[in-house]
Amino acid sequence: MRDNQWLDRDAGPVVRPYLLTGGRTRPTGESFDLLALVTSNDVREIDDLLLEPEYLEVMRQCRQPKPVADLASDLDLPLGVVRILLSDMRERGLVAIRPPARSRLTDPQLLKDVADALRRL
Repeated sequence: MRDNQWLDRDAGPVVRPYLLTGGRTRPTGESFDLLALVTSNDVREIDDLLLEPEYLEVMRQCRQPKPVADLASDLDLPLGVVRILLSDMRERGLVAIRPPARSRLTDPQLLKDVADALRRL
């Protein structure tokens, strides 16, 4: 029997997200959805050596606004992990998270007009 049976090649993808979040499963602070836009704040006094590599990558990728879902995909991390990282970064003032722009597709009159046009076809 091996001393460290739980440490094998298959543990990597499970252990890494656990370590990134400190074992937490829920983000803190105000909630945000998958389409929320993340933008790096212009923080000049950050010592890159004090930030985790994932934080630095988020800041690099979010120089321009980027949706949470796209960021999770680009980082190749589970969405839940990215939400926790982003909430931590927001608390530290590293990123801003804004709701997506509202679409006119929620306008009841527009939806009624589209439905009427479809019925006429």
